[in-house]
Amino acid sequence: MSAPIAAKTTAARMFRFVVRLLLLVLILSVGPVLLLRWVDPPTTAFMLAEPGAVRYRWLDWQQISPHIKVAVIAAEDQTFPEHYGFDLKSINEALEDREQGRRVRGASTLSQQVAKNLFLWSGQSWVRKGLEAYFTVLIETLWPKQRILEVYVNIAEFGSGVFGVGAASEVYFKKPASRLSAPEAALLAAVLPSPKRMKVRAPSRYVLSRQQWILRQMRGLGGVSLLEQLEPAAAQPNKKKNQARTTF
Repeated sequence: MSAPIAAKTTAARMFRFVVRLLLLVLILSVGPVLLLRWVDPPTTAFMLAEPGAVRYRWLDWQQISPHIKVAVIAAEDQTFPEHYGFDLKSINEALEDREQGRRVRGASTLSQQVAKNLFLWSGQSWVRKGLEAYFTVLIETLWPKQRILEVYVNIAEFGSGVFGVGAASEVYFKKPASRLSAPEAALLAAVLPSPKRMKVRAPSRYVLSRQQWILRQMRGLGGVSLLEQLEPAAAQPNKKKNQARTTF
């Protein structure tokens, strides 16, 4: 076999190997994301990495107070109903802050945080950010917005070892999450940037001021009516018909 033919054969084998490897990676990543559209996650990467005991109890959408759903959007990602996984304006502002040496603000959307908490690890490496972006695209492509928010409020950490609004509501307020009031929901959302440092039980002056800011943002976003934007498009015409019949 001549050298040019041998080189072409080796290149073809390498190409087939790379294609098969990419297909395998695609299957192994798309499969779990697609499955979790309908199957509730029993745990997450962040829960598995937690050194102490973990409190976690899954709640379905209907079992969760609408106030906490609006509160986390107001606190963490106000463009959530409109964006496709990334808040480009916040990302640009964060890059400008870094270039000018200012404290870098958070720019992660709820979708990015779901991707990170479910599948990845904490840290700021480019490898992790790249994987986070990849899983974010998968989640936004394969899940409806309601599912993303449902998963987020169920897996977010609200205190050391306290994951999800179900456990947080019971631990901090001794009540089911369906009965959370707007101020209680805003207080939970206020600690999300740093749940191991900020406390729900003994909120600092900063946490209390952040709670009030979140309440104002919730009202500005339209309160619980904001959640109507997350409903599947097929359900919205039926809802409008029912409202028309009611008001007739």
